[in-house]
Amino acid sequence: MENAKALGGLKKKDIVDVAVAAGIIGIVLMIIIPMPSFFLDILIAVNITVSVVILLITIFATEVLQFSIFPSVLLVTTLFRLAINVSSTRLILSEADGGSIIEAFGNFVIGGNYVVGIIIFLIIVIIQFLVITNGAGRVSEVSARFTLDAMPGKQMSIDADLNSGIITEEEAKKRRKNLQLEADFYGSMDGASKFVKGDAIAGIIVTLINVIAGIVIGSMMLGMEIGEAASTYVRLTVGDGLVSQIPALLISTASGIIVTRSGEDTNLSRSLTNQFSAFPIVLLTASGILGILALIPGLPTLPFLILALLTGGGSIVLLKNDDTQSKDSQEELLQKEAEAEAELQREPENVNKLVLIEPIELEIGYGLIPLADEKNGGDLLNRIASIRRQTALELGLILKPIRIRDNLQLKSNEYVLKIRGTIVIKVEVIPNMLMAISTSNEGLDGIQGLTTKDPTFGLDAKWINKSQREEAELLGLTVVDPTTIIVTHVTETIKNKAYELLGRQETKEIIDTLKEKYPTVVEELVPDLMSVGEVQKVLQNLLKERIPIKDLVTIFESLADNSRLTKDVEVLTEHVRFALNRVISSMFIYEDKKIVVVTLSPKLEELLTKSIQKSTQGSFIALEPNLSRKVFEAISYTIKRVQFNYSQPVILVSPRIRPAFKKFTELVFGDLFVISLNEITPDIQIINDRMVEINDN
Repeated sequence: MENAKALGGLKKKDIVDVAVAAGIIGIVLMIIIPMPSFFLDILIAVNITVSVVILLITIFATEVLQFSIFPSVLLVTTLFRLAINVSSTRLILSEADGGSIIEAFGNFVIGGNYVVGIIIFLIIVIIQFLVITNGAGRVSEVSARFTLDAMPGKQMSIDADLNSGIITEEEAKKRRKNLQLEADFYGSMDGASKFVKGDAIAGIIVTLINVIAGIVIGSMMLGMEIGEAASTYVRLTVGDGLVSQIPALLISTASGIIVTRSGEDTNLSRSLTNQFSAFPIVLLTASGILGILALIPGLPTLPFLILALLTGGGSIVLLKNDDTQSKDSQEELLQKEAEAEAELQREPENVNKLVLIEPIELEIGYGLIPLADEKNGGDLLNRIASIRRQTALELGLILKPIRIRDNLQLKSNEYVLKIRGTIVIKVEVIPNMLMAISTSNEGLDGIQGLTTKDPTFGLDAKWINKSQREEAELLGLTVVDPTTIIVTHVTETIKNKAYELLGRQETKEIIDTLKEKYPTVVEELVPDLMSVGEVQKVLQNLLKERIPIKDLVTIFESLADNSRLTKDVEVLTEHVRFALNRVISSMFIYEDKKIVVVTLSPKLEELLTKSIQKSTQGSFIALEPNLSRKVFEAISYTIKRVQFNYSQPVILVSPRIRPAFKKFTELVFGDLFVISLNEITPDIQIINDRMVEINDN
């Protein structure tokens, strides 16, 4: 009773799994256990049926992944044929009987002439072994190698399509999965084809054994005359070889068809019909040639004449169909355009699509299109796609895909970066030249070129010919190509404007992602203590000063601890910065744990402290214009005389004036980092190189 319940509890797929496993084990047992002739006939019929079905599937399949199980099926069917061959050999040699199907195939092929029968059988085996099996195996090997070699390029192409907005994230995942499956398929086919070749060799050897051993056994053990033994065993051997080799031939053909698919989205029959009927003029020309052959004396007139009429009639029909389809397609196109225009006029809500803006857009002039054309070696799309990964690694911000479009309204060699529909950079580059950049204001005079400025960092540079690269490098100049200029400029701009790209929706996605792994951290803070908008403002404040937000757990825990005491976003941001002191310190330290900074004189810091005022937008410093100018001049004078780590100017101030002082300086010194003592870990040595001072006058 319990066993019945257990069987009843099995799912349908479990029953199928057990049946398949039992069938494969049964194939192995066939090699050991003798089979009666009736049961052998059934197995031979099954073998032929399966091989026909496999061939038809490969003909009607439109892509290789629709029959991705084929390598495994190839192995199982090969094992099945060998098991049948062993069973039939045992039956033929022991009882001089191979069953009805083997007997029928032997009589049909031999037809009373054993020599002709053996020759036909050998021809089938040779075709199977030398032509189809070898060819399919070679195609599998080459396809596997080229598919694996092309995988990185195809993966980058998928990433480029995703970043360009051509496909969605789900479509990209599906394409990546199909790409991996396709590579696995061709790799498996490369190995599976070796089994087919081995099967053909085994068929030849088994045939020789059956003939020789059969004659010996028949004449010496079964008391037959030599002629009778030869007649019986040759007939049965040829029949046995045919029922084995014909399915093998069908499956080898199927193997060749599936690995030679050209990637079209149609099956073999439709591809054959479409491509042979694509050029009616070819059929018309062939008809003329066949007609000439029909008129040549000595050649049979009727076959060539019939073929000439058939090809000529087919070409005329195809030409008429082409004209009809062309007219229909033009009418259909005009009708669709009219319907689209009427729909646009009828539905005012379609205008909504025109006002939607992308978070990040890169527009290029037509002269820069070759930089994005992968067919011509352009890698701009792939390198722009890498900006998202770089931003995620450095800042912890997941950007939306960067849309890349060509814009005929731009100058030929101009590119524009838009953030939320607003142009933030607009620069021209020369696509066929290189830019030589001087990092020390030296070396540029020694090379000919067009004087310019590096758009990213504002360094002096020159446009030079590609042939001048080595000369420029010998002068100590940094040489970069136009694609690198664009990518570097876009990357730095996005990092500087990252806080503008973090909206409510992006913040909500960050919170949801963190909640999946750290639910307690999120639930304590949002929404009881802080709203999504308040969390967004804190994260924006961090990103505005290039502070990474990767350590979200620390950020949220700090906000949860301090948001009970204050709701001031500026104060909360300072608490988070203190919690991220190790992250902030690591941005400026040398390998020997030293930070080079500039400080404010006590007198200046006291003056700035007294000038701080509070508003709804946070604290700010209010100084007289002349005094502000003196402070800026003093800062500029000081930082130009200090060798900072990685050339990043850093001013160290007290925690109480840090946010206000940063706002005070950011309009004049955009790349100036302002940190407080709370943001430096105790194990780091602070080197105060200079002090900012202003004259009393």
